Amino acid sequence: MPRTHVDKVARDLYVLRLDDDETKYFEAIWYIPKGVTYNSYVLVTDEGAVLFDSWKHTYSELFINTLHNVVDPKDIKYVVIHHMEPDHSGSIPKLLERCGCNPTVLGHPLVGNMLRSFYGVEARFTPVKDMEEVSVGGRNLKFIYIPWLHWPDTIATYIKDSGILLTCDAFGGFGIPPAIYDDDDAVVEWYLPLVRKYLATVVGHYREHIVKNVDKLAKLNLEVRTIAPAHGLIWRRNPKIIVDIYYRLARAEPSGRKVVIVYDSMYGFVEQAVKVLAEELSRRGYEVRLFPFTDRDHAHVSDIIGEVLDSYAVILGLSTYEGKIFPQMEYVVRLLIDKVNAEKPVLLVTTYGWGKVSEEYLRSLLKGSQFKVVDVVHIHGAPRGEDIERLRQAAGKFP
Repeated sequence: MPRTHVDKVARDLYVLRLDDDETKYFEAIWYIPKGVTYNSYVLVTDEGAVLFDSWKHTYSELFINTLHNVVDPKDIKYVVIHHMEPDHSGSIPKLLERCGCNPTVLGHPLVGNMLRSFYGVEARFTPVKDMEEVSVGGRNLKFIYIPWLHWPDTIATYIKDSGILLTCDAFGGFGIPPAIYDDDDAVVEWYLPLVRKYLATVVGHYREHIVKNVDKLAKLNLEVRTIAPAHGLIWRRNPKIIVDIYYRLARAEPSGRKVVIVYDSMYGFVEQAVKVLAEELSRRGYEVRLFPFTDRDHAHVSDIIGEVLDSYAVILGLSTYEGKIFPQMEYVVRLLIDKVNAEKPVLLVTTYGWGKVSEEYLRSLLKGSQFKVVDVVHIHGAPRGEDIERLRQAAGKFP
């Protein structure tokens, strides 16, 4: 059941948060059993209110009703669209239709055409330039382009007198935190793995742009006291934490000696091999994370991508299937190349019945990526004797 929250973030700035526990697959791809939030913000001034983003279209009526708790929609002077992805822009058409006013819509130059093409809306749209400033009721708003986080039209807004940076999808995460702010260490600890999963799956393809835009924001020397994203926690106690985490994850830096093992096993042969590796790696002091595709379990690819992003190394255990590799494993490998594609050592373990075709096919998939194959262990059927010894030796091949 969706739940709403309204809270005062700082002087005259309010957050309207919706806890969406109904969406199970974000972007219809990524499994999010812990849900997601949509954070909209309202700045109330003597010259009228400024609305920053909205909620997914599914919750348009609820959004308008919740907005009434802060301001009469008729008093909205500006609507700032930080980017046009429908989980943030979806309620704006109904708001413009019913608010009884004609607010100016501000956003990246791409937003005007998308409003028309997405929703058939002919709004009073004014594009903003990078670093442009607008004054409303004596409050200074600076708009900063942060493209490809994760759409090309993404901007952020800096409210100068409050030191608040509204960042849209940047610095966001999955999940429905049991708090609005980062005040509780236990809440932050619970939330950070969902930040990693969000960054890896939703923004991972554009990792280099995260680095560029974080560097850009740092060079502006803004006095940022609060980071307020469009998903997840608002960072007011220590906003540097989320900035540093985004920067580290964008560089795919290992968080420790974590090895992610992803494998399929139709009849148990690959799984037997993987268990040998997991045992040996644990003995050598590695932290092992297992993600199986078997007749009992199918891992969620969003969890795999999230874990691989800050892993030290990756092991792929594959069965030969119809002259190629197991279909779900091919899907995983292609997504890892698209979303992570970092210089991480990879160990391949393959089993076969009549031919060693899986290695050649897998190498063709990995060709051109930054993943580095450090060893390949072929096993004919189930692992025995010498196979087990080769697996144990292979566990020591990581640099």
